Amino acid sequence: MRVTGNNRIRLPLWKLSACLLAALVVLTVLSLLVGSSGLPLQSLLNVFTADRESAAYRIFVYVRLPRTLAAILAGVALSTAGVTTQAVLNNPMASPSIIGVNAGANLATLLCMALLPHMVQLLPLAAFVGALLCSLLVYAIAALAGASRSTLLLAGIATTNIISAITSALRVFFPDIVTAASTFAVGSLNGVQMEQVLSAAIYIAIGLAVVFSLACDMNVLMLGEEVAHSLGLRVRSSRGVLLLAASLLAGAAVSFAGLIGFVGLIVPHIARYFVRTDNRKLLLISALIGAPLMLLCDILARVLFAPFELPVGILLSCIGGPYFIYLILKRRRGGHAHD
Repeated sequence: MRVTGNNRIRLPLWKLSACLLAALVVLTVLSLLVGSSGLPLQSLLNVFTADRESAAYRIFVYVRLPRTLAAILAGVALSTAGVTTQAVLNNPMASPSIIGVNAGANLATLLCMALLPHMVQLLPLAAFVGALLCSLLVYAIAALAGASRSTLLLAGIATTNIISAITSALRVFFPDIVTAASTFAVGSLNGVQMEQVLSAAIYIAIGLAVVFSLACDMNVLMLGEEVAHSLGLRVRSSRGVLLLAASLLAGAAVSFAGLIGFVGLIVPHIARYFVRTDNRKLLLISALIGAPLMLLCDILARVLFAPFELPVGILLSCIGGPYFIYLILKRRRGGHAHD
């Protein structure tokens, strides 16, 4: 390991990946063990041979396992969606939550819950449609006004506010979803069901396959539109497909985790401490950072104020907010945060 002059920590990719995978395994085991009702390690090892009516089995299968898988999937999906969004918009300050994609997914998910309350398997699809429509709206507004970095961010903020107002109105007309809407607004993995996780996993797998297969196109896009055209890249179609994939990833995560912000923003910047802006490596390392980060925050959310549980979205906002301010201040001074 060595530290370069631009504050990057240089490790061989395989060593870095192995360390992050080891952290993921450790945190996965902790996530399965830790909670309001502790499970001894021996109970965890024997859970599949135990009586299916036993408390240990029911806690593991219906509470801990879905929640742990949800944290891993949400971390991977949101972090890779963040990398993709930053590459497509050529803006290191962009993320699904900041440009309004998460808010669109949230609105569509709540609308689906209100109109089709028994169709849980449709939530990821509804979230994807909402995320996609919102991202297209933001991109269209920015294109009409001149797609500068500040325009994109302002368009995202404005769109998010509009969607938040519609979401509030939805709570008035459908009071049965008020509790679910409140949970979605702060982001929480408490009570997530395996059916939700498995349904979303299909969409996340498709989104990951697309962004990893187009990682080279993302590298070309970040060189600028004129250079990308000169290298033979179909800029509009590549951006459209990548935007579609990012919306699919963010929307699927929001469908079961709610509005968990800042993961898509801060994880790519953390990953850039270790790898250069090659998106093939950046996507991999971001995914391997995002999953353990979500697990760690979810574990802390369970134990910090026990027996009360803090929604994981609040904890991530407490971490991500100051980090976002740090990025703004650093760029204001002329730096390029970890680029």
